[in-house]
Amino acid sequence: MELFGIALTTLALFVSFGFMVGVLFGFFGMGGSFLVTPALLVMGYPARVAVGSGMAFVFGTAVIATLKHHDLGQVDYKLGGLMIVGTTAGIEVGSILVYRLEELGLASGVIGVTYVGLLGVIGLFVTRNALKSDGDSSGGGHHDAADGEIDPDDIPDIAKKIQSHRVPPMMTIAGGIQVSLWMILGVAFATGLLSGFLGVGGGFIRMPAMFYLIGVPVPVAVGTDLFEIVFSGGFGSFTYGLNGGVDLSIVAPLLAGSALGARIGSASTNIVDEGDIKVYFGLMLLGGSIAVAFQQAGDYLAIEAFNTVGFALILLSAFMVSGAVIYSTITTMRAQARTATPSAD
Repeated sequence: MELFGIALTTLALFVSFGFMVGVLFGFFGMGGSFLVTPALLVMGYPARVAVGSGMAFVFGTAVIATLKHHDLGQVDYKLGGLMIVGTTAGIEVGSILVYRLEELGLASGVIGVTYVGLLGVIGLFVTRNALKSDGDSSGGGHHDAADGEIDPDDIPDIAKKIQSHRVPPMMTIAGGIQVSLWMILGVAFATGLLSGFLGVGGGFIRMPAMFYLIGVPVPVAVGTDLFEIVFSGGFGSFTYGLNGGVDLSIVAPLLAGSALGARIGSASTNIVDEGDIKVYFGLMLLGGSIAVAFQQAGDYLAIEAFNTVGFALILLSAFMVSGAVIYSTITTMRAQARTATPSAD
């Protein structure tokens, strides 16, 4: 049985997957959109459709999540505007690379290999950092104050070193941080290049970069990243749409699920400390890397079972971390309710 030309089982799968990704997207400002494109590649969609539809999904989910973060006061619009400038140029270059590689018949392979390496490296870094700094306040909590001066002890050492190189013009951003305009534009261009090339919002690179390289407070990094993704995702999906790279029968059910998931994830940032589940996020990145590696091996060796294993790992990664976010949110809310109950007597 089909609905809008899609089998009901596939439709349910897209809606469920969109919900899980939406939770991750709203909570981290990253950590989910990068799973959509490889999932579509595993399912056999052409590279152009997988990347373009992934970009369109990123745009819609970012709009939903940004509105919630705006309500929480976690968006630095000046920083977001500067990021948009650099990201737009990067996306254009990235999309051109995809089209060139597609003409050579190398797009799927190159994109897949890039995913494996990039997700693996970042996953190892995030997991190592989470385990090393367990219990350390420098990791920051999502519900820390997003306004006012940031505590210097909360700024990563590498960000302090970068801030010490005062190459004019200098910009003052959230938390009273001063950083070179060129550093902001450099981070934006690099992540925009990845957005256009990989069909992701770039948040799984940009949000850590804003925190570890620039020193932006975690709550503001999440909200500002999502604000920037609204524009980069919109521009990217428009570019791919003009070339027939956006399949609405894929994007619509994904957005139907993420509409609820993104609001839940965004609201959770004001309740749960991201340090509690940071290690799970790192493991999700590693899971995504392993999943795409299986898919690539399946293509080269013509072993269909590898593709199935890869797709299952992608779903497992998203389910594991989104479930951890929801569970932590419910547990924290119950603990707060029990603490508040005696005071009402």
